[in-house]
Amino acid sequence: MDPAVLRGDMVDSLQHESKGVVQSEWLSAAMRSVPREAFVGEQQAYSDRPFERLGTRVLSPSTAARLLEALAPEDGDEVLVVGAGVGYTAAVLAERVGAARVQAVDITRRLVYEARSNLAEVGHEAVLVDRRDGAEGLPEYAPYDRILLEAAAVEPPRALLDQLATDGRLVMPLGTNEQTLAIVDADGRAERLGTVAFQPMLVEGEQADTVERNRTRREDREHAQRSAQSRAGWEQDWIDWD
Repeated sequence: MDPAVLRGDMVDSLQHESKGVVQSEWLSAAMRSVPREAFVGEQQAYSDRPFERLGTRVLSPSTAARLLEALAPEDGDEVLVVGAGVGYTAAVLAERVGAARVQAVDITRRLVYEARSNLAEVGHEAVLVDRRDGAEGLPEYAPYDRILLEAAAVEPPRALLDQLATDGRLVMPLGTNEQTLAIVDADGRAERLGTVAFQPMLVEGEQADTVERNRTRREDREHAQRSAQSRAGWEQDWIDWD
């Protein structure tokens, strides 16, 4: 079947009142325009479910739509996507604000290459995709009118809030075991929109393509803290043996 027909059917389904996750005209037009099969392959392109690719979770179309509706970008906004993944959400945003106004970062190098390739294939090679720790954002291009964080964190990363324009918004999953989709302003105030389930934000060393993924920076720090707290008496430098 013609992929354009499949895209139309997908968006029609997402607009149906039983789901209703696509509500705005811009998002409907953008999702109908971006060939999703270029990012995830024809077999997975138009089923509404998440799946794993290159060690990351590719969001289902309905989840991507929820994020983008909450983000509500305006024409001409400067946008940062944290967690570029395969590049699909960045491509949809490029349809709205223009490819040159979308920047994206990902901590996994091969996903950066994948996103760049996919975006170029659909004519959005002007989207900048860089390898960065997402918690640090991309300050070189700040301030951003919109920031989309596609991973869960207990609280909004300080650097991302600092990179928001005064009237900007950060959309992200807040929490760990119990997550809610939140719109956060530059002062850190959050409006919660409903429950979600996302993978946690990674730190350096936790990427799927690292040599020893189980030896992360966080685990090393926690191990050192436990060791310091459990030292025997003769190891404590505060004991006066005299």
